[in-house]
Amino acid sequence: MDFDFSYSSLASIVNAAEKNNTTISALILAQQAQQMEQSEEALYAHMRENFQVMSQCIEPGCQEDLKSTSGLTGGSAFKMRRAAESGRSLTGSLMAGALYRALAVSELNAAMGRIVAAPTAGSCGILPAALLTMEAERGCTEHDCVMAMFTASAIGMVIANNASLAGAEGGCQAECGSAAAMAAGAITELAGGSPKQISHAVAIALKNILGLVCDPVAGLVEIPCIKRNASGVAGAFVAAELALAGIESAIPADEVIWAMKKVGDAMSSTLKETAEGGLAATPTGRKLHEQVFGTPGDAAGSCATCSHSCR
Repeated sequence: MDFDFSYSSLASIVNAAEKNNTTISALILAQQAQQMEQSEEALYAHMRENFQVMSQCIEPGCQEDLKSTSGLTGGSAFKMRRAAESGRSLTGSLMAGALYRALAVSELNAAMGRIVAAPTAGSCGILPAALLTMEAERGCTEHDCVMAMFTASAIGMVIANNASLAGAEGGCQAECGSAAAMAAGAITELAGGSPKQISHAVAIALKNILGLVCDPVAGLVEIPCIKRNASGVAGAFVAAELALAGIESAIPADEVIWAMKKVGDAMSSTLKETAEGGLAATPTGRKLHEQVFGTPGDAAGSCATCSHSCR
């Protein structure tokens, strides 16, 4: 197989997959095996372990009495799952299933459960929800889901090399946006889309979340992060659906990633994980901070996730 590509652009990966007449996932697995001097079987087995951890998040994350360490969140996945399984969902079992799975993984993370950062803990629910919903609702095999993770990983590597995956650097567009783009690519491949369609799905998912700020209430990865995971997986399915229909992004994926980097650089520091702006700065956001850490000036007044003292 010809590995004439790098993780500096998605276009080079798409071109290499087309040139080799293979999927992006097969290309990435083969290239990584060569680069890391391991067998494809060994790398696949390691990725399968990650997929199994993702799968194991759903049941504990859907428990009715699940609560985060702070006490601010928990129980939303239970409610969404109950709505999905009762047939009350407005959007059908596929979308409702994706929503409750995204909430489940995110809420389990907030409750200090074991998750896979994909690509970050703050966006950990999006890719698992996409993969597990395709498995449950569209009959995708575990093998195909694991392989799609290689596609998602390649997309994440390109974003990391050209922009950022960190909310502290690029806002939530860098976390939930990147995860949505990774999930959109995985969904598109699982649905039989071409490498080029995967690229368009990535571009659509990322540009639709462009500019999203990171404004965690009380500095915790809970409010609004958990619900943004649900929104992120919904956006991933929208992007994949459009791309699979033959709809193309007017702006190529690599240019959307470039734009995300520029937007992140221009974003105020108050909107990049500092809990100084956005929802964190609302009256309710400040009350919730006090509820968890005490009033400003108290010994517990500085949140554990940032170095400043919130005012």
